Amino acid sequence: MGVLKKFEQRLEGLVNGTFAKVFKSEVQPVEIAGALQRECDNNATIWNRDRTVVPNDFIVELSAPDFERLSPYSGQLGDELAGMVRDYAKQQRYSFMGPIKVHLEKAEDLDTGLYRVRSRTLAGSTDQQLGGGPQGPPAAGRPGGYGYPPAAPPAPAGAPPMPSAPPPGGARPGGYGYPQPAGGQRPTAPAAGGRTRYWIEINGTRHQISRATLVLGRSTEADVRIDDPGVSRRHCEIRTGTPSTIQDLGSTNGIVVDGQHTTRATLRDGSRIVVGSTTVIYRQAEG
Repeated sequence: MGVLKKFEQRLEGLVNGTFAKVFKSEVQPVEIAGALQRECDNNATIWNRDRTVVPNDFIVELSAPDFERLSPYSGQLGDELAGMVRDYAKQQRYSFMGPIKVHLEKAEDLDTGLYRVRSRTLAGSTDQQLGGGPQGPPAAGRPGGYGYPPAAPPAPAGAPPMPSAPPPGGARPGGYGYPQPAGGQRPTAPAAGGRTRYWIEINGTRHQISRATLVLGRSTEADVRIDDPGVSRRHCEIRTGTPSTIQDLGSTNGIVVDGQHTTRATLRDGSRIVVGSTTVIYRQAEG
């Protein structure tokens, strides 16, 4: 069973108690959990062959209405989310520099139902590396802002220099709800001899993308028809490539990509696209 499913089931077990009001919020805890997983993946830093370090300190920014709904349960919800991050890291063989913490904050610039995740790597006194082993040096010499990658360990004498770290998070909004910059994205080009497959998932149904573009809309002329009154006849268009993108086609209600209202955005595997009241999951894989 997947980490997200286990997390969701744990919360469902509490739905008649402490978390009853949480599920009335526009933002669902399982959505935040998925965003934290992506934040780990997007900010993973390889220290050596046996260790990949990911952030351990997270801030989830919520709109004022969502923050008011969730804040009374922020302590318990933060603990559940931290446990989910720990389980996911164990599954992916990620390591931490310190204890895992998840905080909720109010963001006045966000509309109801939207949120952002920011993260940073904070060294702690307790070794959080999965599987034990010596803890790496603290991340020194930087402001400590959210989004900064962990410092690379010193290279042995005579070893080739390590590749430079990506730009700090303070210089580019890379959290959930923001498009990833071109320079910070993981390459999506297929390996030699292979090719990249693209598809979308709507309500559990998979739709292959076999052409360079795919139009979503309510019209029968759209490549994928979505029977939703909030969806325009030609709502948006997905263009596959390196990277893949989505473009709003002048729709009435617009598009939301990974929690952010936008007219154009970069897509990555697992991106969530909301059109009308329908959620579309974008997928891509090599082979």
